[in-house]
Amino acid sequence: MSSSTPPHRRREIPWWLLAIVLLGILTFWQIVADEGMRTIFNALSGGIATTLWVTAVAFILASLVGLIVAMARTSRFRVLREVATFYVEIVRGIPLLVVLFYVAFVGAPAMVEGANWLLAPVIDQGWMAPLTVRNFDFTWRAIVALTLCYSAFLAEIFRAGIEAVDRGQHEAAYSLGMSRWHTFRFITFPQAFRTILPPYGNDFVSMIKDSALVSALGVQDITQLGKVYSSSTFKFFETYNIVAFLYLTMTISLSLLVRLLEHRLKRQDHNR
Repeated sequence: MSSSTPPHRRREIPWWLLAIVLLGILTFWQIVADEGMRTIFNALSGGIATTLWVTAVAFILASLVGLIVAMARTSRFRVLREVATFYVEIVRGIPLLVVLFYVAFVGAPAMVEGANWLLAPVIDQGWMAPLTVRNFDFTWRAIVALTLCYSAFLAEIFRAGIEAVDRGQHEAAYSLGMSRWHTFRFITFPQAFRTILPPYGNDFVSMIKDSALVSALGVQDITQLGKVYSSSTFKFFETYNIVAFLYLTMTISLSLLVRLLEHRLKRQDHNR
């Protein structure tokens, strides 16, 4: 009897990954070897930091808001459940670009007016000048819009993870004298996080791609710099090839990192 591993159990060669790596190497070599491509890359590389900054800050804030909304969605109080559900359904039904424009051109002026109204006594005394819309940077308007949109989607991911934890564990924790907060912190959330890791990581990757929409506000991210450069040089093919290369490098790297972390967590669970 052959001791070799059956074909269906052998580790499959990820041909798709090899193809992507080969394509990436060819693109990188072209950037290094061609002076024109290298110039375009240098012009666009300044937007990488902006893209990552907007994505990271917005995702952290969206995670915090989403977790609060998810806890409200699973609350025993109906008012909290209804308000949280209303928020999730409304926000998820509006396109991200519409929310971006709404926050930038409707929400920002309204928030500035509200801040001036609250600070009216200080402003009247001459201790500070009235705020203007220009004080609300477009980068932060974009971050607020991404936070609002993704918090609704993350809330549903968190809610599904929380509800996946067996209720018997909650009751056992309460019987041991643990408070609701300690039960959530030490019992519910650690188990829920293992469940939600794949969709949670996928949402972060999606936000990197959706952050390209902030270029509509003139935020100097990769897409905006590519738009400006290509319109001034008419090198649309070369420019957007590099734009795609930069986004693919970030998203595929993060996707592989999430898969690696997921496999490690599964291995830890299997070894227990």
